[in-house]
Amino acid sequence: MSRIGKRELTIPENVNVSLENDVFTVKGPKGELVLNIPKNVVVNIVDKTLTVEVKKESIELKAIHGTINALISNMLIGVSEGYEKGIEIVGVGYRFQVRDKKVIVNAGYSHPVELEIPVNLQVESISNTEIVVKGYDKQEVGEFAATIRKIRKPEPYKGKGIRYKGEKIRRKEGKKAAK
Repeated sequence: MSRIGKRELTIPENVNVSLENDVFTVKGPKGELVLNIPKNVVVNIVDKTLTVEVKKESIELKAIHGTINALISNMLIGVSEGYEKGIEIVGVGYRFQVRDKKVIVNAGYSHPVELEIPVNLQVESISNTEIVVKGYDKQEVGEFAATIRKIRKPEPYKGKGIRYKGEKIRRKEGKKAAK
């Protein structure tokens, strides 16, 4: 049995939860999320609490027990509060621009890189060097932030590149001068 799988989740007040034909749906003020539940996993909804149980013990079901509980927890938080991921860019001439439904990144290439913002996400520009990706689906927010970061990963010598807000970059020492 998984410890995370055993935990009891509380449903926020402004969130509606339903389970029909192994399809778990969560609706809240920020949006709606859907999760397909495997056959031998049972989701119990009683009043404002929710638990996940496994019908029979097997290695595969033990592995997915905690995962399902964590995914449901992320869904409940996402539709009620939402998720956000901060991204900053470091380097001379490096900057972000948010225009229409695109993020334009100048990261030292001969051309600016344009990324289309997904439908369920919002991108706010705090300054030329900082943006925040917001949304109600944790996976989508993280994936889009990773796509932006992948344009120019931070390098270990000068620390230039795109990084998450608060991310520590392991710095390396440069070349030594010959004597």
